[in-house]
Amino acid sequence: MSRDSSATKARLLDAAFTEFAAYGIAGARVDRIAENAGANKRLIYVYFGNKEQLFDEVLRRAMTAGAESVPFDVEDLPGYAGAIFDHLVARPELMRLRLWRLLERPAASGLEGDAFRRKTAAVAEAQRRGDIAPEMTPDDLLAMVLAAAQAWFWAAEGVDPEEVTASWTAERLARHRAAVVTAARRMCEPNAAGQPDEEGDGPPASARS
Repeated sequence: MSRDSSATKARLLDAAFTEFAAYGIAGARVDRIAENAGANKRLIYVYFGNKEQLFDEVLRRAMTAGAESVPFDVEDLPGYAGAIFDHLVARPELMRLRLWRLLERPAASGLEGDAFRRKTAAVAEAQRRGDIAPEMTPDDLLAMVLAAAQAWFWAAEGVDPEEVTASWTAERLARHRAAVVTAARRMCEPNAAGQPDEEGDGPPASARS
């Protein structure tokens, strides 16, 4: 692919990301995507096939960028959750894109399956080593860590994740992030199932007797 065509394709994907995040697949308009990208509408069909395939490519590109920005670290799942939170604060429209995927393109979940399986395999191995609490299955534990990272974007007040993050003060943002990391740590720590740690966390003695 020539440099010019690569640049055109990148502009189309950038414009499509904005369009799909705002309107979903059904509401998105290919002519608007082409206009915002400064490209011929015909090129969308040449490069991507149809609107659904364009959405899949936008999603795949966003996932790849996310994986590069927030590498998975099974040795520090609380830090991983915090880094995901930071990434979503910087790009809250990703949450809208994911919601449209769940509503309109559930078949596209296969794009995430392989990555999720690789991560759960790493979690399972860490559990076997005793580095991570074994009470939850690897897939449940990873799902809960990811849910903690995303929770504030789905809070009742947060109908639009972008508007919510824009209204957060620096203090509130730091508090939310700390809560995410704390929740992930308590789920992952081997002593999280009831053994007190060095700071005295865990259920009271009466509950453990």
